Amino acid sequence: MTFTTRPTLQGTFGMVSSTHWLASASAMAVLEDGGNAFDAAVAAGFVLHVVEPHLNGPAGEVPILLAPAGGPVRVLCGQGPAPRGATVEHYTSLGLDLVPGTGPLAAAVPGAFDAWMTLLRDHGTKEPRDVLRYAIGYAERGHPAVERIGATVERVRELFETEWTTSAELYLPGGRPPAPGALLRNPALAACWRRLLAEAEAAGPGRERRIEAARRVWREGFTAEALADFAARPALDTSGERHAGTLTGDDIAAWSATYEEPVTYDWHGWTVCKAGPWSQGPVLLQQLALLEGLPDHGPAYGTGEYVHTLIEASKLAFADREAWYGDADGAENVPLDDLLSDAYTAARRLLVGATASHELRPGAPGGRVPRLGSRALSAAERATDAPAAGAGEPTVARDGATVGDTCHLDVVDRWGNMVSATPSGGWLQSNPVVPSLGFPLGTRLQMAWLEPGLPNTLTPGRRPRTTLTPSLALRDGEPVLAFGTPGGDQQDQWQTHFFLAVALRAPVRGGLDLQGAVDAPNWHHEHVPGSFHPRAMRPGAVTVESRAGEEVIGELRRRGHAVTVADPWSEGRLCAVARDPETGVLSAAANPRGMQGYAVGR
Repeated sequence: MTFTTRPTLQGTFGMVSSTHWLASASAMAVLEDGGNAFDAAVAAGFVLHVVEPHLNGPAGEVPILLAPAGGPVRVLCGQGPAPRGATVEHYTSLGLDLVPGTGPLAAAVPGAFDAWMTLLRDHGTKEPRDVLRYAIGYAERGHPAVERIGATVERVRELFETEWTTSAELYLPGGRPPAPGALLRNPALAACWRRLLAEAEAAGPGRERRIEAARRVWREGFTAEALADFAARPALDTSGERHAGTLTGDDIAAWSATYEEPVTYDWHGWTVCKAGPWSQGPVLLQQLALLEGLPDHGPAYGTGEYVHTLIEASKLAFADREAWYGDADGAENVPLDDLLSDAYTAARRLLVGATASHELRPGAPGGRVPRLGSRALSAAERATDAPAAGAGEPTVARDGATVGDTCHLDVVDRWGNMVSATPSGGWLQSNPVVPSLGFPLGTRLQMAWLEPGLPNTLTPGRRPRTTLTPSLALRDGEPVLAFGTPGGDQQDQWQTHFFLAVALRAPVRGGLDLQGAVDAPNWHHEHVPGSFHPRAMRPGAVTVESRAGEEVIGELRRRGHAVTVADPWSEGRLCAVARDPETGVLSAAANPRGMQGYAVGR
């Protein structure tokens, strides 16, 4: 038996896993108060805005996969599109060849708030006040700051002190970043939510009416006015210049979260569900398709050959992401059926050789010519020696730009409702804080290209392709597993490794052991252009946790991978919950890396 960092929690009442213990505990409190998984997820989502402000915020975005008990799996898209004024011509007229990684020019239409309220309206049972009270309490009375909040603020201290002074007022109290464990308060955010609730409740009786009123206040009221006002104010960004954004109040008012069908792939008795190609989600499905032979005659789990095979399959899937994924014309130009077809996958599988590839090799599904922009093709020339993202926290690139990251949460309740969500964007280091609201705008437009004619070209009204990618898996049509992780481009690398550890019943503790799969030594490659500014790429580069062992690391190097050996606990921030449909037993696990993630349940 291999011992893990924590037990896999099991029970029958409810299970929660998230990237911060206070979010997990708040979600569990909602379950204990009679709420369902969707109520609990909304509460946890708002708490994450407060306790992980360096990883997400209310003006960010959130894709949500939900499986109502007895109902179909759906995707709730909380990714806002590019504003009407966000044209390639506008950005290039400013002398830009990339969307800045920070500042108002990088702001898409905020999506998180409306998505959470839509989930609450359609699938929850609680009032807005019931689910927001936990976040309001932590914002008003304070929460113990985790170490990485202060570390992130320290990296951008000069920017805050000289340019983004509204951010300094909140995150540099007394001229110093929040110390680990010090109470961090955000009274402006608490006041924002109290005012929004008061205006929503003035709409009159009825839960749905009040939720709709809250959505209207967000889109058309004081919050939208304040966000649009700050978007119009020039602010210093990663270009080294001060730019105003393109987001307007009309853009915010015109958008709302929408439901979609998931993209699915059947793999050895499992059906894995992901968001569409406006996310990177289908790359996990493409990896599974390429790894079709693993259960029967593939290399043994955890060996150097096994890791090599996963890495090479991942490179091919991510190369297709670069060439084909985006919100192009409602995604009808993204050939998903061909990308997941047996014939296409069989041909691509032949490219997985015995040695590491150092080329970016997108395929030609259905005979189409791959569409890679010149910036993507030259990404290797911009390769950076910045440290890897590690446990999914922000890092600082060589040019001084601070890259934000993400949160994740999963919930399953005693009725069998299941939800997986990956909130992100609107980080404290993304834009100046709007002082009347207590949070900044996001920067998701940095993921779109400024070269015309690509699937992910910046286009008004279209969603920038996001890295956010929660997951749900079914067996025999029954939802049994919800999982996900922060980590940008690494999300569907870490998740594929995790899912295979579960699906292959890897020898981590025997059987379906979630915590063992989370704890298993992980890795990531940087073989494709990064989704975040400055869009760097390191061909053939692989980062591996030292716990993988000398045998695995040596085998990867022998096969030509440029291996960086990372700290033993540095790759991934996975969360997971599960339900056995035969017994009703619920399970949960959370990532020990970074010392923030926690699972709770009973």
